[in-house]
Amino acid sequence: MKIKPLVLSIALGSVSTASFAAGFQVFQQNASGLGNAYAGSAAVADNASTVFYNPAGMTELKGNTVSVGLNVTDASIKFTNGSSSVSGLTGTGNGGNAGTTPLIPNGYFTSQIDDKLTFGMGIGAPFGSHSKYDGAWVGGAQALEFDIKSININPSLAYKLNDQVSLGFGLNWQKFEAKYKRITGTVSASPVLDMTVGSTEMNLSDNAYGWNAGILVKLDERTKVGLSYRSKIKYTMEGTLSTSGNTGVGVSPYTLYPSGSILNTLGSGVGTAGLTLPDMAFFSVAHQLDSKWQLLGDVSWTGWSSIPKIDVYNVTNNRLGQTLVTDFKDSWRFAAGANYQYSSELKLKTGIAYDKTPVKGANTRLVSLPDNDRTWLSVGAQWKYNTNSFVDVGLARVFIKNADINNDQSADKRGLVNGSYKSSAWLFGLQYSQSF
Repeated sequence: MKIKPLVLSIALGSVSTASFAAGFQVFQQNASGLGNAYAGSAAVADNASTVFYNPAGMTELKGNTVSVGLNVTDASIKFTNGSSSVSGLTGTGNGGNAGTTPLIPNGYFTSQIDDKLTFGMGIGAPFGSHSKYDGAWVGGAQALEFDIKSININPSLAYKLNDQVSLGFGLNWQKFEAKYKRITGTVSASPVLDMTVGSTEMNLSDNAYGWNAGILVKLDERTKVGLSYRSKIKYTMEGTLSTSGNTGVGVSPYTLYPSGSILNTLGSGVGTAGLTLPDMAFFSVAHQLDSKWQLLGDVSWTGWSSIPKIDVYNVTNNRLGQTLVTDFKDSWRFAAGANYQYSSELKLKTGIAYDKTPVKGANTRLVSLPDNDRTWLSVGAQWKYNTNSFVDVGLARVFIKNADINNDQSADKRGLVNGSYKSSAWLFGLQYSQSF
């Protein structure tokens, strides 16, 4: 019976995920850290989810431990049109609320082999995003839907060098899936007598390997410092490209193009694209101020510059189908938090974080990922059910800076999208942890 939470976490690994951290990183790899805005995540090591944030922290856990968590993101992404123009395709309206309400599951297990060595296993989703617009909106030639998912399986080992220093190392098998859909059109006669107006959809996936490592140092009885690193993971994704639509009389507002023109289409067939997901580094501090208060701090870095662009090739007709120009830059995240031990059974949590976007500016901001700097305000609680079991809950409000967009893809007949985005999100997390 005691291994059922781990089995449940494995089953949850297939649930669709998405993030509301900067870029498409999923910071919510547990629910216990949500109440602190994930401050101190590489140093706290009070449950099995330390497998992800810092595997060295597993030496702090005695016997066998299990943690299973589920996070829910309720996102709002709303576009206001400025002076957008789409040539050759219909498109009106602002696309409604492009935000979704995904589930983000995770599960972890650790087992102390002896006084020095601990084994762990983690299952989570470190990357994900999902935006979906209503109908043929003004930016539909650039994106109607963008849905990316990941599943990461992370076996790990930790070794306790002495009472002050522990080291950890893990391997990662990761699967990544991407779905991208947008409006397309083709002209079959000139002057335009009929035009196929529909959508092009891309579905690509691959699995690959990476690694992670960490160190946990106890400066004294009250202070722990954690430093961890997760490697880049390189994919060569493959899958299907398909174009479909309805044929009708070509009337205004269509632009007249020569017979046989292909507007904004990837074409149908087999597709492939290369992608290198970024590496990440975490530096965390946890300080026990007194018997009631614990202070937490965190600085993390993500190497988003590993994704300057994504070239999608149509293998069937041997041509470049489309290039998504991301032009990402590396980004930083800063967090601070505190825990208050209200009673022997109840711990209260709070935190704040500032998360920098990897998007450089309005010209490279994508309608599929209209990202910007964000601030997290978090609260949470931990209830100790008995000596060996406790439950964590967390709630965060994410405020995102209004994001201007001026993405001109007219040369590729996908039009100019000009305007601004107003976005925000509520994050909720629930986690059960047990030792045995």
